[in-house]
Amino acid sequence: MKKNIAIIMGGYSSEYEISLKSGKVVYETLNKDKYNAYRVHIFKEKWVYVDDDNNEYPIDKNDFSVLLSDESIKFDCVFNAIHGSPGEDGFMQAYFEMLNIPHTSCSMYQAALTFNKRDLLATLKPYGIKTAESFYLNLGDTINEDAIISKVGLPCFVKANRSGSSFGISKVYKKEDLQTAIDHSFKEDNEIIIEQFLDGVEVSVGVISYKGEITVLPITEIVSENDFFDYAAKYEGKSQEITPARISKDYEEKTRKVAKQIYSILGMTGFSRSEFIFKDDEPYLLEMNTVPGLTKESILPQQAAEAGISMADLFDNAISEALNN
Repeated sequence: MKKNIAIIMGGYSSEYEISLKSGKVVYETLNKDKYNAYRVHIFKEKWVYVDDDNNEYPIDKNDFSVLLSDESIKFDCVFNAIHGSPGEDGFMQAYFEMLNIPHTSCSMYQAALTFNKRDLLATLKPYGIKTAESFYLNLGDTINEDAIISKVGLPCFVKANRSGSSFGISKVYKKEDLQTAIDHSFKEDNEIIIEQFLDGVEVSVGVISYKGEITVLPITEIVSENDFFDYAAKYEGKSQEITPARISKDYEEKTRKVAKQIYSILGMTGFSRSEFIFKDDEPYLLEMNTVPGLTKESILPQQAAEAGISMADLFDNAISEALNN
């Protein structure tokens, strides 16, 4: 009997359009002989199943079901394609875990932790994971520009603490531009992180649970045409994403080792994609994404393809892992 799979997409953050694209790819890729796939749009104002004619049917939040032709459809598994809140920060994970519905992403705690850049870096630091020097600010804090620059130097990056796709991030070269960058980040989140600029090769590495084993995918080198790997570089073709990365065997082994170590330390399941920059021949962690982009152009599917894993197999495996867990 075919499994009913709800593909959740959209979300409450600036990343909702990217999420809709990822969800659409998952919907079109899943094996229709094996699964009944349902597109479910999650927005603040509505949770709805959207059919192929774009008709909308409300989701019953009591049990995450949908009524179609007087039949209540329930789901065997949820494929999470929501980037940002509430799909990547633990809220949807907690909801599905309370309902005992399997889902393809990591658990609630891991999602909340990894989505919070400051908490993630603080958790990993005792394990020897290298990270950039950083300075934290909460909305309403007194801003001491001299103290910030003294700690992280210039140039530096000002980032919204809980956002993705490079929303709310700026590279700052001059003290007089720091306040503007801070204001920009606070539009995305009430917590921000200001980080030292690391000048080195940037790489991205996917780690997934594949057929029951932690699997490190081929590494991607990021070469941005812009000043850094911003939104335009990620989604508007303003970068080169080279897989496999043009790095030495030593760099590759170090990156693979630390990426797998992080996945294991955090007790991760499902997809993950982590960014690193090399400094003094060592990989420094920037961040981890637990619901990475899933379009054909996205980095993790590129890495899977290099490893000989098709998108259909990648998505099928995610569902199988969720059902087995």
